[in-house]
Amino acid sequence: MPLNRRTFLERSAAAGAGVAIAGATALPAGAAEQSHGHGHSPKRYSFTVMGTTDLHGNVFNWDYFTDKEFDDKTHNDVGLAKISTLVEKIRKEKGRRNTLLIDAGDTIQGTQLSYYYAKVDPITAKRGPVHPMAQAMNAIGYDAAALGNHEFNYGIPVLRKFEEQCDFPLLGANALDAKTLRPAFRPYSMHRLRTPCGRDVKVAVLGLTNPGIAIWDKANVQGKMTFPGLEEQAAKWVPKLRSLGADVVIVSAHSGSSGTSSYGDQLPYIENAAGLVAEQVPGIDAILVGHAHTEIAEYFVANKETGKKVVLSEPLKWGQRLTLFDFDLVWEKGRWTVEKVGAQVLNSNTADEDPKITGLLGDEHKKVVAYVNQVIGTSTTAMTTADAPWKDEPIIDLINHVQVETVKAALAGGQYAALPVLSQASCFSRTAAIPAGQVTIRDAAGLYVFENTLEARLLTGGQLKDYLEFSARYYVQTPAGGPVDTSKLTNADNTPDYNYDAVSGLTYEIDVARPAGSRIVNLSFDGKPIDAAAQFVLAVNNYRASGGGNFPHVAKSQQLWANSEEIRNTIINWVKAKGTVDPAQFATVGWKLTRDGTPVF
Repeated sequence: MPLNRRTFLERSAAAGAGVAIAGATALPAGAAEQSHGHGHSPKRYSFTVMGTTDLHGNVFNWDYFTDKEFDDKTHNDVGLAKISTLVEKIRKEKGRRNTLLIDAGDTIQGTQLSYYYAKVDPITAKRGPVHPMAQAMNAIGYDAAALGNHEFNYGIPVLRKFEEQCDFPLLGANALDAKTLRPAFRPYSMHRLRTPCGRDVKVAVLGLTNPGIAIWDKANVQGKMTFPGLEEQAAKWVPKLRSLGADVVIVSAHSGSSGTSSYGDQLPYIENAAGLVAEQVPGIDAILVGHAHTEIAEYFVANKETGKKVVLSEPLKWGQRLTLFDFDLVWEKGRWTVEKVGAQVLNSNTADEDPKITGLLGDEHKKVVAYVNQVIGTSTTAMTTADAPWKDEPIIDLINHVQVETVKAALAGGQYAALPVLSQASCFSRTAAIPAGQVTIRDAAGLYVFENTLEARLLTGGQLKDYLEFSARYYVQTPAGGPVDTSKLTNADNTPDYNYDAVSGLTYEIDVARPAGSRIVNLSFDGKPIDAAAQFVLAVNNYRASGGGNFPHVAKSQQLWANSEEIRNTIINWVKAKGTVDPAQFATVGWKLTRDGTPVF
């Protein structure tokens, strides 16, 4: 269990504080090598650190939104049940005592399984259940996990309960108590690996989380926790870990490697700072990277001060990959030294699900499948997001319509009730659909896969024009006259689908033949060119309102109203209340793509 936070720093000063013995079985022959030749050849020892990241509530190879086994175009599989099989295979090959298993965060949010035990049957209830992710990770035998930003989505009480239920520490050296500025979670864990030759190897795992939590989950953490930069905190803690006798220092960082941020200058810290940590902080041997949802099997960064190469690896999200850091150590000058370290990733689609894990959580899985298949209404027409990234589709209009109705009702009778309400929405999944006929919770929830909440912000017509221009960067510049390949039209400069917003209540064209920044044409409101000074209310999710995506103006705009209910639940409750979803009552074509005035579609 985690150390008491108030006494942790004092206790950590003592040698051996927080030390755990890895493994509990006898060391298999040949797991570690020792040379005994008469030439006094050096003693050597090898061990492996396995890593996952961005599990996002995936235990089973199952998609709760489609109600079938997960699959994608490259035939990836997901889930801790498959990771467990890979982990056991490596432990058998290397010897249990010669391995560690760590994670780089974003564990308890992302699937309906994790949502159910945060909101429907919450782990925080009196005599509440144990979170499925805690059960699975405990059973697999994780040694440590860094905090991710999504750990804070359900509030600190849910996170603290999850922390209590885990048999391993949740690490966050840069998650500080806002009043004392001391770590609010364990900064690191220390692990002893017993060797047949010389002193045991002490492996320190330093956990670092994402400073973006301060804006993305402002409502949950403001005044309670603060999140300084990763480089700053790594520079503070790595020397301490070395002074405590760490032979090997591994950083588990919920932060990508690119050195960029998605929220611009709203915080003085870099969001994706793992590469900068390796470059700027001496004394690190390897970094398990998270947050960016990209696959990096092995990537070396040279430390500027020492010239030493630090290996980084990021396994693909949701349990699709397992990173292996393989360390070779040599005993010289009375201590263990890292002679060589490399990284690789294993694909979980090569493994069967571990029946130990599927059996352990079978009942929880069945409960959630039954929950998401509850019928909440009917739809007169089938709707899909398949073309939503490049066409104004009724299924996205549904999100905007519900958001507009909700905000209008919230502002009714108040100072801003007379202002027009606009709304933004993104296509979060290109496979979301509302069928004709019966509509279930999973159908409606599939439109909004994130736990965002709704806000109302005050913007001018001129600011909305800037907002739309920024959003339109999503399209690849495509000259007029030639054919349009939709597979090459979107995601310019790696802009994800969730950072393209369609805004309802206005009419406009996006001229994709023009360069980014000058694409919005014929922007109108109520049939007339928009007045740059006119005021509008924008119904906007809290991620965008807090600066997510770095859209202009909205984060600094006046907040008129905010709700704690997830937009997903608002949509579900709207369908329940209406009984019938009829696109004829809300669908409009407010925007379209053009090239030199000619519609693309």
